[in-house]
Amino acid sequence: MKLTTPLKDSDIENLKAGDTVLISGIIYTARDAAHARLVKLLDEGKDLPFNPKGQIMYYVGPTPAKPGNAIGSAGPTTSYRMDPYAPRLIEVGLKGMIGKGARSDEVKEYIKKHKAVYFAAVGGAAALIAKSIKKAEVIAYDDLGAEAIRKMEVVDFPAIVINDIHGNDLYEMGQKEFNRED
Repeated sequence: MKLTTPLKDSDIENLKAGDTVLISGIIYTARDAAHARLVKLLDEGKDLPFNPKGQIMYYVGPTPAKPGNAIGSAGPTTSYRMDPYAPRLIEVGLKGMIGKGARSDEVKEYIKKHKAVYFAAVGGAAALIAKSIKKAEVIAYDDLGAEAIRKMEVVDFPAIVINDIHGNDLYEMGQKEFNRED
C-alpha cells in the first residue's frame, strides 16, 4: 500500500498490523533528547518547530551524508525510549511513528484513541532505507548532532504496520503464531 504524508484518518483506518507500506512525502526525525525538548515546548505553551498534524516521526540518528547523497545510513532506533513523550505528540496530531521494537501499553492506547499508527523499519537495512530519502535538512536542535530534528523528503520509504487503531500488535501476533501448537 502506498501512503503520502500528511496522513489522514482515512489512511490510518485502512491499515492493519502486518501491512507493508511505501511512504512518500515529508517525514520528520527525532530521538529521545529531541522528544524531551518538544514536550517541554508543549508544556510551556510554545509552538513546535514543525506542525505535527498528520505527520510521521522517524526514530533515527542518521550518519553523515557522503557527497552526492541526501543522508548517510538511516536505520531505525529502538522506539521504547520515546514512549514517555509519544502520547503527548499524538495528542497534538502526530499520526505516525517509525522505529523498531515494541511500544508500551500507554502508547498503544493513544494510537487507538487518536487514530495513529506505529510502523517498523527494517533494522540492518540502514543503507537501503537511505536510498528512499531524497532530501534531508536539520530544522531544529542542531546541537544534538545526529539526533537533531530533520525534515526529510522520502519516496517509497518501506515500513511495516506494527500497531494499528484496532489494537492489533504484529509482534504479539507473531509470538502467538510461533507458540501455537498444531
